[in-house]
Order: sequence, then C-alpha cells, then structure tokens
Amino acid sequence: MINRVVLVGRLTRDVELRYTTSGAAVGTFSLAVNRQFTNASGEREADFINAVIWRKSAENFAQFTSKGSLVAVEGRLQTRNYENQQGQRIYVTEVVVDNFSLLESRAESESRRSSQGATQTNNNGFGGNNGGGFNAQPSSNPFGSAEPSNGNVFGGAQSSAAPKNDPFAGQGQEVSLSDDDLPF
Repeated sequence: MINRVVLVGRLTRDVELRYTTSGAAVGTFSLAVNRQFTNASGEREADFINAVIWRKSAENFAQFTSKGSLVAVEGRLQTRNYENQQGQRIYVTEVVVDNFSLLESRAESESRRSSQGATQTNNNGFGGNNGGGFNAQPSSNPFGSAEPSNGNVFGGAQSSAAPKNDPFAGQGQEVSLSDDDLPF
C-alpha cells in the first residue's frame, strides 16, 4: 500500500504548538494550496488542508515559519475519529508531516511580514548578537576565499563580482575533456 502526500502551499495561520502530557511537541496548522485551474470568473481557488507535525520537527517548524510562509510538506494522510461533548462522532482527515522544506528565504519572509503590517519580527535565533547559527551579514568565506560569502555558507549563487581566484570566471572558454579523462 502507498500513502504519501506532498504539498506546497502557504500557512493560513501561525503553527499552534502544544505539548502532550508526556512532553512530546505537536504542531497543528493549515496549508492553502492553489488549484491548477481557474474558476468561471478567472480566479484561482485554493484548498485548505489541515496538517499535524510531531516532536522536534514541530518545534523547528513553529519556530521558523509564520502565517503566509511558503513551505513544502511530505507525509501521510490519516483519518481519525472521536466523540465530542455532545456525543457526536467527529471524523478528522489530516496530513501527518514527516518532512518539511522552507521555500522562501529569511529576507523574503521578513519583508512579507513587514508588508502585512507585523509590528515585530521574530529573529528565530539567526544572526544578530544573540549567538545564533547562520549570519546573513557578509563575513569571510569559510571555504578559503577572502571574498565575502554573502551569507551563503552552502555554496550556490555568489555575488555578481566573481572571486579573483576563479580560473573560469568571465573567460567564456570551453573546457575540452576526452573520454579518457572521465573516471567511469
């Protein structure tokens, strides 16, 4: 049997983080996922899908996201039921999240929050003078170059000025390789 769900959407509200009596963190949230087509009036509709995330992943997800954050989640679809106080049987279908990815940069999420009129931004332990992990300020590149790393410690796109020690920067020359040069 296969039960896998992959969703890309925006959070409709901040993650509601709670703890069980045994101390396990559980986060609940809803994702707005756009449909692939438009309705008769030319507007794109969205589905609002409930999800739950557990333990350390829940704490991390709640810390690094907020209402409007663009995220991808992967998990399984689960249906559960319970009896409410009026004695009615209630059925709940939700995605139980196994993995998630943040799909916007910290700068994008902060600018979105400020444009929504947020009065305070959450630093989430990154940068600043709080001793947090990654610093988005220019610093020396940890990979040996004296050029600023532009806050990108994982490689990827660099600043528009090419590093001085890059032998292929701006040369426009092709590199010729023969089959004998390849290790396979």
